[in-house]
Amino acid sequence: MIDLTTMGSTELQAWVIDLLAEMFELDKATLTADSNLYEDLDIDSIDAVDLAVKLKQLTGKRLQPEVFKTIRTIGDVVDALAGMTEPVA
Repeated sequence: MIDLTTMGSTELQAWVIDLLAEMFELDKATLTADSNLYEDLDIDSIDAVDLAVKLKQLTGKRLQPEVFKTIRTIGDVVDALAGMTEPVA
């Protein structure tokens, strides 16, 4: 299991890029924080659900549906994961 609290945003982004490249057979060299999951990477809604399930398996944390719906880019995934490490006020 991945401990998100020990990762900085750069590390977290690299981890997400590695995960996306592995899951969807993408070229890591072309992936950036601004890469749009749907338009640039051709990830469909079923792939997005698979990604959410994989993230839960690897982190032990579930993306909230309202957060999941707002994710469009790799940077959004990184921000959502970083947000899961912050204490709830």
